[in-house]
Amino acid sequence: MTVNPSFNDTTPVRPPFDAELIPVLHAFRSEIPWLADDTVEKIRKISIEGLPGRPLPDLTAGGRVDVEELVIEGPDQDLEMTVLTPTQGSGPWPLIYYIHGGGVVSGNRYSALDEMLDYVAEGKAVVTSIEYRLAPEHPHPAPSDDCYAGLRWAAENAERLNIDPDHILTIGFSGGGNLAAAVSLIARDRGFPTLTHQVLGCPMLDDRLQTHSAQMMDREGVWDRNENLWAWTGLLGDRRGTDDVSPYAAPSRAENLAGLPHAFIDVGSVEGFRDEAVDYAMRLSKAGVPVDLHMWGGGFHGFDIGIRQPALSQASIAVRDEFIRRSLER
Repeated sequence: MTVNPSFNDTTPVRPPFDAELIPVLHAFRSEIPWLADDTVEKIRKISIEGLPGRPLPDLTAGGRVDVEELVIEGPDQDLEMTVLTPTQGSGPWPLIYYIHGGGVVSGNRYSALDEMLDYVAEGKAVVTSIEYRLAPEHPHPAPSDDCYAGLRWAAENAERLNIDPDHILTIGFSGGGNLAAAVSLIARDRGFPTLTHQVLGCPMLDDRLQTHSAQMMDREGVWDRNENLWAWTGLLGDRRGTDDVSPYAAPSRAENLAGLPHAFIDVGSVEGFRDEAVDYAMRLSKAGVPVDLHMWGGGFHGFDIGIRQPALSQASIAVRDEFIRRSLER
């Protein structure tokens, strides 16, 4: 896939990484290659099989969670969906509609799904995760169409899933944050279903790559400007950066943000999505939408996803966890 760079000759200054995160970052970069034409398949394989020597999580949580694999009707083809349901309690439960990350070009429905496991194991929610089609093989609108189809199916089959169709949260990290924001827009515009909350972790929102933060990471950190350009070009092709981009592909393009669900947005200060996430939060707030915004000084992209030891990761996880638990108890 050919991409056309549109960056400044001089890389803008960035904040320093949190000192405790630097060894984690080095370990990540030693195992995961930079995203490009010749590495995307390797990255996809790692996202499915996991890193060598690291066991895959037990999604049954020792028997407290029922794991069901479904095939549902999608917009163009059948889609796979994983459903996690508490084994104790009677429901109906709130639904966490989880959308996996990976820049909309990698990952699968199990990617970081264990981040949602405690809410099911404790009998607080049902979680679904959809296997949406990936770019560049399936460019926009395939990923967002698939994710909305899964959300609509879940709400229409509330009795089958034993969920409360009036209590649905959508949650996504990175590219999943893009799609969680997109389905929030689509559901509002189409009038179904009504979402109560959207949780956007380090969300990928803007295809234009013109902000300070979008250009400040060049072969540094996790998900630099070159990878971001590759992924957005895969999703949008020649439309990337033009006026011909739907807000369902790049939610930052949405002009009207009124009527969207209560948003939680968090982002590290040392990552490319920083400025677009903060701007989206501010615009949501100006449109009358409740917003919880957190920017974590020294955090790189995804510094709190599957990373538990550093103090900054623990603080970020605790804040997001508190918001989700509060949202489930509304």
